[in-house]
Amino acid sequence: MISTMNGQNIKLSVLDFVHVYKYSNPTESLQNTTEVVKLADQLGYTRYWFTEHHNTTSQISTSPELLSLHAASQSQHIRVGSGGIMLPNHSPLKVVENFTLLEALHPGRVDLGLGRASGTDRLTATALQVSGDDFSVQLNDLLSFFSRNFPENHPYRRIKPSGDPTLMPELYMLGSSQGGVQFAIERGLGFAFAAHLAPKLAVPILRAYRENFVPSSYLEEPQSILTIAVITAETDEEARCLSGPLELMWARMATGSANISFPTLEEAASHVYTPDEERSREYNAERFVIGSIENVAKRLREKANAAWVAEIMIADFYPEQAARLKALELLAREFGLNRIEKKNGK
Repeated sequence: MISTMNGQNIKLSVLDFVHVYKYSNPTESLQNTTEVVKLADQLGYTRYWFTEHHNTTSQISTSPELLSLHAASQSQHIRVGSGGIMLPNHSPLKVVENFTLLEALHPGRVDLGLGRASGTDRLTATALQVSGDDFSVQLNDLLSFFSRNFPENHPYRRIKPSGDPTLMPELYMLGSSQGGVQFAIERGLGFAFAAHLAPKLAVPILRAYRENFVPSSYLEEPQSILTIAVITAETDEEARCLSGPLELMWARMATGSANISFPTLEEAASHVYTPDEERSREYNAERFVIGSIENVAKRLREKANAAWVAEIMIADFYPEQAARLKALELLAREFGLNRIEKKNGK
């Protein structure tokens, strides 16, 4: 078990969905992300990951590898990567080639988080030409391409990916159920659990990962991350106001609404919840950590201790850029992150 009773021991990271706010546009959203990456780097956050989503106009995180390349070029220290690459949407060889290139460009700063699902609807998955291979086969192929260790009789053994086995990112399995963790345990990979998707499973599954982890050539000791949606501000009242769009969006998703765009603060404040939406909002409360920085920090430390993790990844659902930047500052100060001072005006 990892002792995280002292908040100084907890690392903080960011998961970016690259939301396209209403009345905004993709270009402005990407400019916002660039600003956040630079600040997170300066404040001492550990890593900055991008999700993969398709068939939506409210997010533009379709290509985590391209976003990671951009983020790395705009920062100096923070790790960058995918949270994650939805492997069924991709060729394992192409993923290896892309992330080998990223690692060569930014040595020691690249993470590859892998998901088991396509992360989209059936029609879009078909349009993406999703592989029909079993995930286990895809994962084995990807790891063998990275390590150059296909069996002698495997047809892919003759394929030589560019680069060499030293150009390997840190590898993580993503999970929100009991499935992904087994791959992380058996293959000896890092593991990140999405508590905002399955809050009740987070603690038992993250504990099971640490208890059953099998060391590998990729990782000698278990390395786990708890991911959860966080909305924090100076006061509880301000945080509650900022959380309105997040709560409304998730309530709509849970009740099958066709409108799952990211609501504005004004829209959330004036919305009258239906009985079904209200029940969903109450049920969803466990998915989020909302409140003043003091209260949020206390709850995050409790969750880290319960789940035996030394790193928390903040799933970013802030409804406006100013609040987003302020929250990064508040969390960094509260958890004593090692701020990196700018040099030579950079």
